Amino acid sequence: MPRLRASLRGRCRPDGGVVGYPLDRLYEEVAYLAYHFHWSLDAILALEHRERQIWTEQIAAINRRISAEE
Repeated sequence: MPRLRASLRGRCRPDGGVVGYPLDRLYEEVAYLAYHFHWSLDAILALEHRERQIWTEQIAAINRRISAEE
């Protein structure tokens, strides 16, 4: 995801992130939200860290509930 790295480089404060937040975890959250919601990279990166976590937790809860019903 070179675009992700490039979009974070050169900013005083990266959108939606926490300084020192593990990059692998950020990639995972971006992929998860993009896959399930079809949101753009810019839209996902604009979210605050906690808001990204809330959305990923909500998706995971829905997936668990659907799996349990099958």
